[in-house]
Amino acid sequence: MKKLLLAVLAALALSLAQAAELEGFKFDDRIKLGNAELVINGTGVRSKFGKRYVIALYLPAKATDAKAALAAKGPKRVAIGLIKDISGDTFANAVSGGINDNSTDAEKAALKDRIKQLADTVVALGEIKAGTSIVFDWIPEKGTVLTIGGQPKGKDIPGEDFYTGLLKVWLGEDPAQNDLKGALLGKPQ
Repeated sequence: MKKLLLAVLAALALSLAQAAELEGFKFDDRIKLGNAELVINGTGVRSKFGKRYVIALYLPAKATDAKAALAAKGPKRVAIGLIKDISGDTFANAVSGGINDNSTDAEKAALKDRIKQLADTVVALGEIKAGTSIVFDWIPEKGTVLTIGGQPKGKDIPGEDFYTGLLKVWLGEDPAQNDLKGALLGKPQ
């Protein structure tokens, strides 16, 4: 009986270790994306005039350095949970601005049409309600796949350079929030 109780407690402890929770949003420690298994690299809270959203970064292997995270090969995921309502226009401007703030002139020119494609898709959504999930997946054979509230939105956006530009919103030299960058790289916030 004692062995059974210990086994149950060990299984319970293991299951508790399988998810990160932040501001009421749960993120699995591991996910499957396509044929790849990804690990949660870090989670954090975006705060600007109060808490706006939680975010988790998934990579094929842990990375504590932004350059290593940006250079990671294979599928990747950025998962966002909205704490507050946001207009599609505001979200699109924030993401577009973040990509442009962290890109060279040549990168901006190369990404311009794809940034517009993403922005147009998000703006068309109107208001995005608190509690909604926004997921940006990089699937090498497809491109960047946007899912909002569990539903695919817009057309897949080609090019790993685009996804790298997107990641730079949070991991670039001029990130959305410095302590959030650290948190996504596994450092305490």
